Amino acid sequence: MIWIQRQLRFAPHPRGFHLVTGEVLRALPELGELGVGMLHLLVQHTSASLSLNENASPDVRRDFESWFSEAVPERAPYWTHTLEGDDDMPAHIKASLLGPSLTLPIARGRPALGTWQGIYLCEHRDNGGPRSVVATAWGQSDPPAA
Repeated sequence: MIWIQRQLRFAPHPRGFHLVTGEVLRALPELGELGVGMLHLLVQHTSASLSLNENASPDVRRDFESWFSEAVPERAPYWTHTLEGDDDMPAHIKASLLGPSLTLPIARGRPALGTWQGIYLCEHRDNGGPRSVVATAWGQSDPPAA
């Protein structure tokens, strides 16, 4: 059994949905040693999230941001947690809706993603700053015998 754990640090991104699949894979070259396993990613922030979705069209990422901004508006009269800015409480709600983690199967040294799937870092604040993600992978070098 092989275990890998690393803290990934992403540079600040503007509010929106950002494909980070390549950054994750570059930060974890040891995944190539796993014939079969699992990769767990946890974003360590309450105003950002992770998602798995369409990796080809930038329209999808823009549409995600448009929908979430409409569904969870800033300056709503019912927000009481407002001391950290107009975007803070909506960011917490959005992060809770999408979730802080992904668990992905590893096959032949890579996440076993569908053709059009990519890992998103979802930034829900205007100025969220750098984001930390704990990546934990485990598995074995050879797939189990059938």
